[in-house]
Amino acid sequence: MSMMTYRQAVHDTLQSEMRRDPDVLLLGEEIGVFEGSYKITAGLLAEFGEKRVRDTPIAEEGFTGAAVGAAMLGLRPVVEIMTINFSLLALDQIINHAAKIYGMFGGQTSVPLVIRTPGGGGQQLGATHSQNIELFYAFVPGMKVVAPSTPADAKALLLAAIRDDDPVLFLENLALYNTRGEVPDDNTPAEIGRAAVTREGADITLIGYSRMATVALAVADDMARTDGIDVEVVDLRSLRPLDRETIVASVRKTGCAVVVEDDWLTYGIGAEIAATISDGAFDDLDAPVRRVAMAEVPLPYAKPLETAALPSAHDVARAVRETLDAVGWSAPALPTPETRS
Repeated sequence: MSMMTYRQAVHDTLQSEMRRDPDVLLLGEEIGVFEGSYKITAGLLAEFGEKRVRDTPIAEEGFTGAAVGAAMLGLRPVVEIMTINFSLLALDQIINHAAKIYGMFGGQTSVPLVIRTPGGGGQQLGATHSQNIELFYAFVPGMKVVAPSTPADAKALLLAAIRDDDPVLFLENLALYNTRGEVPDDNTPAEIGRAAVTREGADITLIGYSRMATVALAVADDMARTDGIDVEVVDLRSLRPLDRETIVASVRKTGCAVVVEDDWLTYGIGAEIAATISDGAFDDLDAPVRRVAMAEVPLPYAKPLETAALPSAHDVARAVRETLDAVGWSAPALPTPETRS
């Protein structure tokens, strides 16, 4: 195991896959000479040259379309779209071409394409540069959408995405780039479509992905320490395909659920999770599923307003307490300093 940042895990995985497979190439704005807006591609142009690390014009539809064509012809392009907000300019290529070609042509050609793109608020980048619009892509059959929350998952899921024969949208939250964690030294890919129970618990299930999965885990650890609440945490990791079995199994065990997401509440990922729980664990629920999301506004630029609009650890903890209060849950007696010793 090696300790590294999320940013380093993505960089090292790209580098190792390019060394392993000469068909892997990178395309994107400023990823070569400038080494990427977030320095993910630092040093890769010097190692692999302009043929495999290609600086593109500021034309997302154009270079995404070029990557789709390259993938159809046998290469394995990894596209960096500077932020997920700019992917809107490539919607036609992603949704109408990358996601549909395999099915429309009866499996005669696949599109082994990865689109890496960061998103999320909290960086004071304004309403048009701070969105999490992954639900646009998770909605589309033919796409795979993954959202790792830890450096270890960033490596394992990127390995899986690059080696997959289907188009994969690989989501990176800006707030996670400098987070640190242990990463296995081996190159074993994760299974796309498999959630992870990152904390076992018995009282309530907290479900999140990307940044909110890390917030959920921190809240769970804090509530166990301060309130004696035993929270189980499910990190979705993959939004399409969605691991409904793990979600339902956890809620059947605990009887309560709170879903947290870094996006608007209406029509969001959380709504799909709530529906999944209703379909698979309705008779096991002791209280309605609660959802925590950001305010339904274009994200403000002003820092106090931006912070207020985004879901926080306080919001998550309050939703957990309100859910447990609704079922008459009683906290166990916490150990005193004397009993601890």
